[in-house]
Amino acid sequence: MSNATEMTLPPEWDDDERMNFMFSDFNENRDVNTTDWDSKMDFWTALILKGCRDRGTVCVSLQELNKTLRRKEKSPLGLATVIQSMARCGKIQRESEFAANVDCGWLSWGVGLLLVKPLKWTFSTLLGSSQVPLEESFVVIELVKEKAAELLKVYRSSEFASRSILSFQELCTLSSDVCADESTLCMALLQLQRDKQVTVSLHDGDKIVKFCQNGQAQVSLVSDVDMGIYQLQRSEKLLEERVEKLGLEADKCKEEARVLLREGKKSQALRCLRARKRVEKRADSLFAKLESIRGILDRIAQSQTDKTVIQAYQAGVSALRLSLKDVTVEHAESLVDQIQELCDTQDEVNQTISSGVNSADADIDELEEELKSLLDESKPDSVSGLPEVPTKGLGPSGEPGLPGTDLLSSLPAVPYTHLDITAEQLEEELNQLTLTDSGFQKERRTSPAKKLESAQ
Repeated sequence: MSNATEMTLPPEWDDDERMNFMFSDFNENRDVNTTDWDSKMDFWTALILKGCRDRGTVCVSLQELNKTLRRKEKSPLGLATVIQSMARCGKIQRESEFAANVDCGWLSWGVGLLLVKPLKWTFSTLLGSSQVPLEESFVVIELVKEKAAELLKVYRSSEFASRSILSFQELCTLSSDVCADESTLCMALLQLQRDKQVTVSLHDGDKIVKFCQNGQAQVSLVSDVDMGIYQLQRSEKLLEERVEKLGLEADKCKEEARVLLREGKKSQALRCLRARKRVEKRADSLFAKLESIRGILDRIAQSQTDKTVIQAYQAGVSALRLSLKDVTVEHAESLVDQIQELCDTQDEVNQTISSGVNSADADIDELEEELKSLLDESKPDSVSGLPEVPTKGLGPSGEPGLPGTDLLSSLPAVPYTHLDITAEQLEEELNQLTLTDSGFQKERRTSPAKKLESAQ
């Protein structure tokens, strides 16, 4: 935190009365007024964390805080107390202690980062001094864990995810958007090494970082195979750069030959073309070597895949052997025989139960037949003598009372023979019907009294 403009200040920063209280020193005894003491401590702790997060850094020092948190040419008087309280609570840790808790190999290549001055406070603490040196650098534990997680996420989503080993310079370029400076990157790597997610080593004076791959609980140490792959990858990158450079040089020679030919300098143009041919020949040779290296890397990747498959096979065989440890063919046959016997017994039981139920059903059927015969005997003769009422539908639509094909089919057939009767006989029969009809109507008009008299 170099200046206050790089961090967002709280709203009460413009309140003079509130800030005068906050800028005052802490009481030596917290029990005198625990509320004020805790509120002031919480205010400065939150502000320090927010300032570091806004800056994208994970380290803080008392000297930087005095410069950053100045207000009206005054610095807070209790920042040293805040630093000591945060250190006791485990929210911050001295940079030297933070690095010393990781493998000592880090100190060999990180000596440029861990200065001699921070170590002085370690010695002064052992001698009983409780003062915080201005230049002492502290690591904010919460923020360094966040940076470590972001760095691991960036690596796994990048084009280098398939490579387990990266150079430190490649990692610096990759993490430029996550880590503000090299110091922040080193602190994030230290935290990742604490979490067993990376390991760092030196090779020919170069720092290399090996990441834990997906599916692994923790990273393994850098082996000779890893170093061989790393060397091949470096050679591949160098050859790619040289081939690209030779390609540009060949294009340049061709362009110069074209310009010289336009100017009429044919001999010089030919020299440029010869130079272009030599460059292309070197480029082809390097490209052939590059293809060989790529082929070797592909074979290594395939062998690693094969190794993983073989390990999976071995694990499967071991698991299958354990699962079949107490299983034999004789035991399986015995179980099958027992199951068959039980199934046969169950079938016999079911057959016995079903036969009893069927006999009961037969008895019920006999009783129903006897009841039906009794009902038939109890019917009147007049009813029993009548023809059976048809139950079928009387019409095409099944509606009762309408003539239908079923009713007509039950009637006797109409005779179609020729009747032996004359017209005079039909006329006489019609007259008789007429007389009979008129007599019937006259009888209906006669009063009941007259009918009674005539009857007497």
